[in-house]
Amino acid sequence: MDHLALFIFLALIAEILGTIGGFGSSVFFIPIAAFFLDFYSALGITAIFHVSSNLTKITMFRKGFDKKLVLSMGIPAILFVILGAYLSQFVASDGLEIGLAIFLIVMSIVFLIFKNFSIKPTNTSAILGGIFSGGIAGLIGTGGAIRGMTLTSFRLKPEIFIATSAIIDFGVDAGRSVVYWQNGYMHSDDLYVIPFLIGASIIGTFIGKKILDKMPEERFRVLVLSLILITGASTILKYVFF
Repeated sequence: MDHLALFIFLALIAEILGTIGGFGSSVFFIPIAAFFLDFYSALGITAIFHVSSNLTKITMFRKGFDKKLVLSMGIPAILFVILGAYLSQFVASDGLEIGLAIFLIVMSIVFLIFKNFSIKPTNTSAILGGIFSGGIAGLIGTGGAIRGMTLTSFRLKPEIFIATSAIIDFGVDAGRSVVYWQNGYMHSDDLYVIPFLIGASIIGTFIGKKILDKMPEERFRVLVLSLILITGASTILKYVFF
């Protein structure tokens, strides 16, 4: 891969921001990877990268997690990420990239404008959050914003929020990784970047945790959402001009 150092550096930044924002790194990493790889290869690489990322988060934020949410949100998320990953092979990659960009732009604008927007913390909302976040993650590679929005309504402590999200996301990534492999999205000539990405996930999560320990979370919220918006817009620009 050309520009490997730049790719790994951007992956590190994505991991730091994903840890700080609570969305997970894929919301940033998928568009980044799509600049260096074809969209389907980006899906495959992201799934593997995210498995390492979530294992690191589970280890570093191990003070606790919400078992009820892991089950009520995690099970439907895993089932629907498998369905979404399977269906992704029937959708044109250009359509997926545009869909991803629109998703990022819309979600970031919604979160930026409606700062107090929330969902009632019910079992039904947890299940629906799992269905939508899992399905979108399988189809376009990232559903963390929906999962984050749902988990926010339960007003969890930051450590529990991140650990719960990471456990659910780990199951989601494991499920879609199998389907992506079967779909042929993971190519042997791209796998050499995996050790570098694992290193980036560990270092990025560590740095993100240190920042969260010392700085108010709300201060980073606008920054993270603004970057999501920029990422989505840049993906549209890439499609239009390149």
